[in-house]
Amino acid sequence: MTDLIPDTEPPNDGNKRRAPESGLLRASGITGSMTLVSRVLGLVRDVVIARVFGTSEGADAFLLANRFPNFMRRLFAEGAFNQAFVPVLSEYRSTRSLAEVQLLINAVAGRLGGFLLLLTVTIIIAAPLVAVPLAYGFTDEAAKFALFVEMLRITFPYLLLISMTALCGSILNSYGKFAIPAITPALLNISLIGCAFLLAPYLRVPELALAWGVLLAGVAQLFFQLPFLARMQLLPKPRLVKQHEGVSRIMRLMLPSLFGVSVSQINMLFDSIIASMLVTGSVSWLYYSDRLMELPLGTFGIAIGVVVLPSLSRRHAEASTAGFSETLDWALRIVCLIAVPAMLALILLAEPLLVTLFQNDKFSVNDVISSAGSLRAYAVGLLAFMAIKIFAPGYYARQNTRTPVVIGVIALVTNMVLNIVFYMFGMAHVGLALATSLAAFLNAGLLLLGLRREGVYYFQPGWWLFLLRLLVANSAMAALLIFSTGDWLSWLEWDMLRKVSQLGLLVVGSVLVYAIVLLASGLRWKDLYR
Repeated sequence: MTDLIPDTEPPNDGNKRRAPESGLLRASGITGSMTLVSRVLGLVRDVVIARVFGTSEGADAFLLANRFPNFMRRLFAEGAFNQAFVPVLSEYRSTRSLAEVQLLINAVAGRLGGFLLLLTVTIIIAAPLVAVPLAYGFTDEAAKFALFVEMLRITFPYLLLISMTALCGSILNSYGKFAIPAITPALLNISLIGCAFLLAPYLRVPELALAWGVLLAGVAQLFFQLPFLARMQLLPKPRLVKQHEGVSRIMRLMLPSLFGVSVSQINMLFDSIIASMLVTGSVSWLYYSDRLMELPLGTFGIAIGVVVLPSLSRRHAEASTAGFSETLDWALRIVCLIAVPAMLALILLAEPLLVTLFQNDKFSVNDVISSAGSLRAYAVGLLAFMAIKIFAPGYYARQNTRTPVVIGVIALVTNMVLNIVFYMFGMAHVGLALATSLAAFLNAGLLLLGLRREGVYYFQPGWWLFLLRLLVANSAMAALLIFSTGDWLSWLEWDMLRKVSQLGLLVVGSVLVYAIVLLASGLRWKDLYR
């Protein structure tokens, strides 16, 4: 327990203590705001999918088919690859010439692109075999299984396209160009919305339009970033270089972290596979609740993680343990400031959110109730999901991949055991979501404990006061939501204008109360720079 109690002062490592750069907050703001645009469009996309396709068998098939390339994307794109590539690229940028940086980029593009091209062709050919373990619950329904196979073949090439897009985005991030990679995912949402309205009416199975929308978005996202890299004279030109020191180092860092850094995604994929064996709609219920939980996670958690990794890499290269620790501490405080109220809001507003956004004749009241259960279960783990985004870079910035892998294995096994336990207790899809959240807490806790034991992270002064302020502010916000929301069943009788306006008032009001109480308790904007 003593490891979890904030220290009053970190040990003196001989370096001049420096506050984390104010540029980190500014970069997080830029990345977060651009990501917020994408996430809002993503929310619009999910509203469109729910209202146009509902929780049909075709929707279940698409959501599961799209889950697999997205899971692989987290491994080969912004997950393990990004964590391995950015530190090496940052080192090359600091110590090598532009020509050597370009050669590294070309060699990485050739190796990564070649491997993923081979993998994509293999999956497309072997899709009927690959689909059996991925959608085992669909095998008893021939038409649904065949549709899943067809969608898997259409969506899987997205992995190659988005991984190359992630390579381009990592280069831009390393050079301080955060806005372009952050806004790029918006193109996926625009493509899916457009295909849902413009393409679906002309296809034999309307849900196939969503699969084609994913593929078109992959092409658009990649070609959107290329002109910016060309302007920087760092346009990737894939080359197969047999022996390249930088590529070899990236592969050594990446291979073990393929599993460790994406444990939460493996958990969610495992949840989806089990959900395919439950009643029709289970995959969709998990998807929609996950998407609402991803709104704060994707907007703020990932944004903070993206800007923190390059800074941590620089601190490590400078051998500044104090600076490294202060950067992590700053990131953790920002995460707590955002994750705790977001978690409470998702728990308390679960049904009103789902009714306002998704409920219609294709998304029934039963769908609202079922989705609300898994939304609350996912929301419980929001703080842990966001904490992982900043704790994991604390290892990868120091090119330590072994420890997160070991921790990831422990968390994954725990998740699987909890899945079985909760299933035996009849918790169905809600148990799957809750198991994922609890495993995330274990993952985040062990990552934090490891950073503490390795002596690279020490709680900075002021944590007890900060936590007290959070407690008071979140209590005030929760009280407002509890007494103002009313019976959610009454929301079913309201027209859309009233639903949206009431939800908007609750959200704006809770944010204002939260901010006012924080300010009244003494928290100031300048404190976030320390």
